[in-house]
Amino acid sequence: MKVLYYNFGSCRNHTFLNFILYKNTNKEGIPIQNSKYLEFLAKFGVGGAHPGGLNLTKELFKAENIGENPYILDVGCGTGQTAAYLAETYEAKVTGIDINSVMVAKAKKRMKKNRLPVKIIQCSIEQVPLPDHTFDFIISESVLSFVNKPNALKEIFRLLKNGGRFIAIEFTIHQPLEEKIEKEIKEFYGFDSCSMKKDWVDLFNQAGFKHIRIQKNKSIFSIPELNHSEDIEPELYEVMDKHFEMILKYEGLLDYRIYSCTK
Repeated sequence: MKVLYYNFGSCRNHTFLNFILYKNTNKEGIPIQNSKYLEFLAKFGVGGAHPGGLNLTKELFKAENIGENPYILDVGCGTGQTAAYLAETYEAKVTGIDINSVMVAKAKKRMKKNRLPVKIIQCSIEQVPLPDHTFDFIISESVLSFVNKPNALKEIFRLLKNGGRFIAIEFTIHQPLEEKIEKEIKEFYGFDSCSMKKDWVDLFNQAGFKHIRIQKNKSIFSIPELNHSEDIEPELYEVMDKHFEMILKYEGLLDYRIYSCTK
């Protein structure tokens, strides 16, 4: 596994390591089928591989006004790295959700090992079995591009307390892509769509959010951690290679932004 770890850490374009597993519905309401890429994500159990990684997450929360024992939801929590950090650092009441059973199992194992009272739930961000106005903060790290964005944002808005904060680190393109390029990107990654900044802002406004702020931080990077399964199919290594090929092929097109807003 040393070679794999080196590959994750040495890729020269760190802005699009969007390793987040999410199967949901697209904008037409049609289920997005599991691709081999999504299977790869679950089996390799990549933690903190969103742009900027855990170090960026740390900086974003340092900038927030966090009270005592806040309630925080980690959307698409994966192996639970961010959720564990928030629970340990802020003594927060943290809940992590992910739709993939492999990721959920790995997140629960992490919390048990570290004796953290973090609740991990297997569910879709489009339908969370929790009451309205539950959370002070909700964070989404490279998740929303894989789901029906209006439905997901509606649910996030519902779950936030009045005055609550939503932070999202999400895939963002600079300009409309050629049809062929967009098709290849969407099919390989399983994206619902490829959105520009103005598209994201429109979505946040439509959901009811206010005080929308957009940031771009390329100076922070973290090497992702790996929590791989024992039963990794050989073809998933080929998927990994294809992912890095896509990063290099479309360098400059695949980017991200940090969005923060208030209910």
